Amino acid sequence: MSETTDLFIIGGGINGCGIARDAAGRGLSVRLAEMGDLAQATSSSSTKLFHGGLRYLEYLEIRLVREALKEREVLLRAMPHISWPMRFVLPLDPKMTFESDTPVSKALAMVMPWNKGHRPNFLIRAGLFLYDNLGGRRILPGTRSLSLVGTPEGAPLKDRLKKAYEYSDCWVDDARLVALNARDAAQRGAAIMVGAKVAEAARTGGLWRVTLEDGRQFTARALVNAGGPWVGRVIRDVAHLDSRETVRLVRGSHIVVPRLYDHDKAYFFQGADGRIIFAIPYEGDFTLIGTTDRDHQGSPLEAECTAEEQDYLCRFASDYFARPVSRDQIVWTYSGVRPLYDDGAKSATAATRDYVLSPDLGGDGAGPVCLNVFGGKITTYRRLAEHALEKLAPHFAQAGPGWTVGVPLPGGDFAVDGVPALIAGLRADYPFLTPAWARRLVRAYGTDARAMLGRAASAADLGRDFGATLTEAEVAWLMAHEFARHADDVVWRRSKLGLRLGAAQIDELESWMSQKRHAA
Repeated sequence: MSETTDLFIIGGGINGCGIARDAAGRGLSVRLAEMGDLAQATSSSSTKLFHGGLRYLEYLEIRLVREALKEREVLLRAMPHISWPMRFVLPLDPKMTFESDTPVSKALAMVMPWNKGHRPNFLIRAGLFLYDNLGGRRILPGTRSLSLVGTPEGAPLKDRLKKAYEYSDCWVDDARLVALNARDAAQRGAAIMVGAKVAEAARTGGLWRVTLEDGRQFTARALVNAGGPWVGRVIRDVAHLDSRETVRLVRGSHIVVPRLYDHDKAYFFQGADGRIIFAIPYEGDFTLIGTTDRDHQGSPLEAECTAEEQDYLCRFASDYFARPVSRDQIVWTYSGVRPLYDDGAKSATAATRDYVLSPDLGGDGAGPVCLNVFGGKITTYRRLAEHALEKLAPHFAQAGPGWTVGVPLPGGDFAVDGVPALIAGLRADYPFLTPAWARRLVRAYGTDARAMLGRAASAADLGRDFGATLTEAEVAWLMAHEFARHADDVVWRRSKLGLRLGAAQIDELESWMSQKRHAA
């Protein structure tokens, strides 16, 4: 049995890795166990946005929206390689009616009964005004009115749409966000274990004794259950806690199709069912459309975008785009299961997106503590981690103060608007890089792209070419620094090159990585 650590964290999603990074930076000893790959479930299956959640204003989730809006620019400064500003176009549809039971829509129906089923423009503008001002915006531009007649933004849309509002949010590479938090945690002393499933956690002698499926055992002064959609299973079947709190599993599905328009803005579409979807530029040549909200049954790893959900997203998008979106255009789908705190909401859409941190000290209240993490948005992961350490502070007098504001993630130590200069400098020093290749490396690794390329004077110096500019040198870097073990880890989470690689190429990559692992 190894030396006792302060924290043992179960779960290698964004919450687990964010807490590990924050705790390690405060001087606590940390060990994290992830049963598969980092971000293998919910944290790689988001809509890829740092956003406040405009639609949550209708549910009066003001605290959550304010916190998320404040975080957008904090996070943008810390990771300008994997996150960047994006403008969103919200068309105003004069014919749109919808079904909704949000607090705002109910109040509106009482005040304006003749307006039933319509979201008035003044209400949208009021919501956008709050969105602009709740979070102390400094970098991102505010809302403006936009004509859709004869403009690039209106060109791909149906002719009935004449006006829109345009507002700001941020794009983020969600799975890389997780990997970089884990890497930074490791650099600060945390032990990150992937492929390490926890079989049991038990209180004994004032400590937690944690047993992995492979028989390894560890002891810790506190346990953090950041199991995401498995948080309930950890409570019941692993730690055997007496808790009545439950999690509501809600599936969000997305489709990816060839690029639907030529500009770099995203669209926010309102639906007749009261929901919304986004259409977002994706990986240069594609458009991402999502998401759905469906209660999920079964294993989170078995979540998939069903035929019904694909039809729903195609139909929804086709109601706005001039050229219909059909299922035969879909090149990839993905689904994530959100572990929402079960607040008893009638529908999956209405369930709270706020997070709940619940300490458990055992039946006698004597500890050691287990902190159960429910819910959360990717945008608020850093604040969730801070609040988790605040909950744990009474148990660790030696822990330092919060420190993550303004501290960049690995590779993010450059200005928010510094990507073009970084790309130009990389191409100057490595002339064999094409513009697209250099841009991909900067967007993935930031200033660490140079460390990964090393002294290479030609593409051949980077070793085997697996296709789509993925080289042996890059894969070796991902295995050494970002905990990648399998081809899927590389082509679907550390990157999205699976969209450009064939099955045979991915199999070749898996074979090479297997040999590399066994040789280590």
